Amino acid sequence: MSVSVRDALRMAALYVVFSMLWLVLAEQLLQQWTESPLALNLGRCINVLVWVLFSGFLIFITRARLLNFIGIGARLRSEDRERLRMAAAVFDSTLEGVLVTDRNGLIVHVNRAFMRITGYQQDEVIGQRPSKFKSGRHGAPFYQQIYTALERDGQWSGEIWNRRKSGEIYPQWQTICAIRDDNDELTHFVAVFSDISAIKHSEQELAFLAHHDPLTGLPNRLLFNDRAEQALALAQANKRGCGLLLLDLDHFQSINDGLGHTIGDQLLKLVGERLRELLGNGVTLARLGGDEFGVLLENCQQVGQAATVAQDIIERMREPFSFDEHRLFISVSVGIGLFPSDALSAEQLLRNADAALFKAKNNGRACYALYTEELTAHAQHRVETASELRRALEQEELRVFFQPVHDLASGKRVGVEALVRWEHPQRGLVPPGEFIPIAERTGLIAEIDAWVLRQACRQMVQWQADGHALAFVAVNLSSRLFGQRTLYRQVAEVLAETGLDPALLELEVTESAVMEDPEVALEQLHRLRELGLSLAIDDFGTGYSSLLRLKRLPVQKLKIDQGFVAGLPQDEDDIAIVRVIIALARSMGMQVHAEGVEQAEQAQFLLEQQCQLGQGYWFGRPVPAEDLRWD
Repeated sequence: MSVSVRDALRMAALYVVFSMLWLVLAEQLLQQWTESPLALNLGRCINVLVWVLFSGFLIFITRARLLNFIGIGARLRSEDRERLRMAAAVFDSTLEGVLVTDRNGLIVHVNRAFMRITGYQQDEVIGQRPSKFKSGRHGAPFYQQIYTALERDGQWSGEIWNRRKSGEIYPQWQTICAIRDDNDELTHFVAVFSDISAIKHSEQELAFLAHHDPLTGLPNRLLFNDRAEQALALAQANKRGCGLLLLDLDHFQSINDGLGHTIGDQLLKLVGERLRELLGNGVTLARLGGDEFGVLLENCQQVGQAATVAQDIIERMREPFSFDEHRLFISVSVGIGLFPSDALSAEQLLRNADAALFKAKNNGRACYALYTEELTAHAQHRVETASELRRALEQEELRVFFQPVHDLASGKRVGVEALVRWEHPQRGLVPPGEFIPIAERTGLIAEIDAWVLRQACRQMVQWQADGHALAFVAVNLSSRLFGQRTLYRQVAEVLAETGLDPALLELEVTESAVMEDPEVALEQLHRLRELGLSLAIDDFGTGYSSLLRLKRLPVQKLKIDQGFVAGLPQDEDDIAIVRVIIALARSMGMQVHAEGVEQAEQAQFLLEQQCQLGQGYWFGRPVPAEDLRWD
């Protein structure tokens, strides 16, 4: 039941009027009843009595309705008060700031969250305008959009930057509503807002991590590529040149292997700091991954400018890095690509600088190299060779050649090493130095190694059946194949399939492959040794071995790299290195096997130093199995 205030007042007035009339008439009735004979005034008394009863009935109804309204009003006031108390509790305890203004925009109320977020107390803002909190980041059009939305839709929501009492500018997510009464007249504005500073900070951190290297804080490859594209577009518009340098730390893997990844990471951070200090703020420096860094020179007009920067970097990197009681020395190789002389796009410029870096590595490291068309042709040749090499595997163009291994003391052949060769249908015999590096870069080397292993085992079984006595056939394992967890099973399957006695098989693993992950290598070598075959470390002296790890390896032979044999017996450094390797192997109970023996003087020197085995052109070149002499 709903009764308006106007109806209540009307009922109250009627009640008063009827009550007064009833009292007057009742008084007249009693007076006439007492003063006049009953018979003479009976008719008038009856009329007055009827009127009095009717008036009383109307007064009773009016009074009942008035009392009913008063009761309802009391209940409504009680419910309203309860609702107001609940609304006030919510208003004051909510975590969102709330600000209420009147129709003229003057603040009439704020809650506790408002005071906590802004730093203002209630008495400091009541009667003020919300413009007091403006940050200055938004212009008049921004606020005009808010007013337009309020007039059109009655509310606005969005991100806005305001200022705290301390002066700090911070972001809010704010909703403003226009409040109207029953007659659709504007009475108040209510703004509810949240402080989204933490969200903004998280967004900035995620954006930073997406475009920067977490270890050094430098831009990553994604950001570097983006900046390179922008720089080239600007350089093209202004007819300027740009230079791009790719840097790679030489033998950085040996730091990780010998001292651990923690030391390696610290070294990378120091390298980044030194480069940043050297290059300054006007140059984009990035860590592209691993131990590779990129440098973008946005105003490089001449080749000499880029070469000077590269040489400065090389010289500065030669200075020692000291930290945590470590004093480390490391060099750097640099590849240089130039715009527009070498490339017209960022992608091509990066590719050219990478080709130049590859050239610098091949030139002996600790130097820089410039991109040339010759390098482009070489890169295209590598791609074509990789494609043809895949086809060679499918069409059985690969061949296994065998090079004899001799006992230096007796001069007798005691074993052979299996070496892969590629017999190209048009080009003839392709040199191993041309296709082996490509096979390693493309990952085909693991498949090639597995094929050579199977062919060598089959041939060794055939020689044994023909009565040719050989103590072993040696097969090389690339780091790709050696790193596969399934190697043990592959070798076991080949031995079972071919029927070769495991004692006649020797697997050679390069020193660098073992040092890449020593713990995994140790497990892998032990599992292979359990098969009953022999193990040898190939190219020993080139992989920065840790002697502590070396003595734990279950290997029976060390092979001296041919680079140390080439200078014998004249080069003093080679003499010293070879003597140390032989003494080390003998002290550990290992055989010593020298590669690259091409002269009688070399063989004689090695024999005098108690090296047991020799291999090289002096004893015989690699040949197909059918061409191997047995006399």
